[in-house]
Amino acid sequence: MTDDDATIILPAVTDGGARDDTAVFARVEDVKHALIELDGVGMTYPGPPPVEALKPVALRVEDGEYVAIVGPSGSGKSTLLNLLGLLDAPTEGTYWLDGHDTSKMKEARRTQLRADKIGFIFQAFHLMAHRTATENVAMSLVYQGVPRRKRRQVAREKLELVGLGHRLDALPTTLSGGERQRVAIARALAAEPSLLLCDEPTGNLDSQTADAVLATIDELHAAGLTILMITHDHDVAERAQRAVTIRDGRLREGNHLHDDSPHAPTDRATAVMPTVP
Repeated sequence: MTDDDATIILPAVTDGGARDDTAVFARVEDVKHALIELDGVGMTYPGPPPVEALKPVALRVEDGEYVAIVGPSGSGKSTLLNLLGLLDAPTEGTYWLDGHDTSKMKEARRTQLRADKIGFIFQAFHLMAHRTATENVAMSLVYQGVPRRKRRQVAREKLELVGLGHRLDALPTTLSGGERQRVAIARALAAEPSLLLCDEPTGNLDSQTADAVLATIDELHAAGLTILMITHDHDVAERAQRAVTIRDGRLREGNHLHDDSPHAPTDRATAVMPTVP
């Protein structure tokens, strides 16, 4: 066996219960870890009449994966985003986030898990106009009890990571759209999330600026961060490792945004990451 082999040493025991010094070696296979796992998750808003915004779906996203969820307006993207971001609880099914069953959690626990595990990037930048770039990023750590000096240090590090080390003290009103979105990305990264949840992050940007922002997101994924991109843009979806289409509250594996051919409806739409050798 080489040093690169993943092994575990199991001490052998004789029939009489005595320890045998002979080591037994067993290979430990790499096991894929699901960061997100939806099992029959659905969302129905009360009426009258009740509205089934998301039909029961299954979705698995591996740790470190980059997945695009693509669909037109009114397809259920916002509902799915709110569920994945722990902003709403499903009315049926189970949502596992990094091994935690979130479906029956109390709101305080959900809020804490959201703060610990998820970073958000939205189409609107949601920056405080009278705060500098550094202050906008640092403010995201206030409710986690991070000391002020540490907050500023982390903010500066994240801004430098997204290429804004020269704009640390700039106000949002003096930044371009692309720079403001990169401040928002830095803010999302401040708490070292496991998941970066992006909601149409390039919707307010021109194509050249959008490409630069998406390149930053590509780099974050290459560094190991799990990315989940909500988009209606076919080209944006194509940058992901894989895409899942949502239409009429149903998920379908693959990027079918421009596929107008009807597909047979099912009671349970499934989009599960295929096993990769």
